[in-house]
Amino acid sequence: MKQLLTMTIAVFLTFTAIGVAAEKGVISLRGANPLDKDSTAFDRRRQVTKDRGFQRDWKLQPPLIPHKIDKDQVTLQTNTCMNCHGADTYKKEGAPKASDSHYMMADGKVTDTLDMRRYSCNQCHVPQVDAPPLVKNTFGN
Repeated sequence: MKQLLTMTIAVFLTFTAIGVAAEKGVISLRGANPLDKDSTAFDRRRQVTKDRGFQRDWKLQPPLIPHKIDKDQVTLQTNTCMNCHGADTYKKEGAPKASDSHYMMADGKVTDTLDMRRYSCNQCHVPQVDAPPLVKNTFGN
């Protein structure tokens, strides 16, 4: 009974949110394609690369990735980002070093190995493509 009540409330809230969004003119990123139909394929965009990196939009923004990462791997066994950005390799590769904060444990202890909370690089650091924004952004305005 509790599950049925929870599901009923969830469905109600979902439809309410959809109605409010429609009232405010919010359109799905799928466009006008209904959920039970295939969406149209999007145009593939080329990744933007920059020799000296991208300017940050706010003070503590993680740096954006200025190079292709198609062949990079971040798995439990491998993190190829560290081949260039690791403390032992960054100078030889001419790459920025992963921040010291990436080598600090949750309790503040500094280690020689990458903290697992900072291991998935592309969770915060992302490549860029030359594409218009999907939604209007007024951040920082």
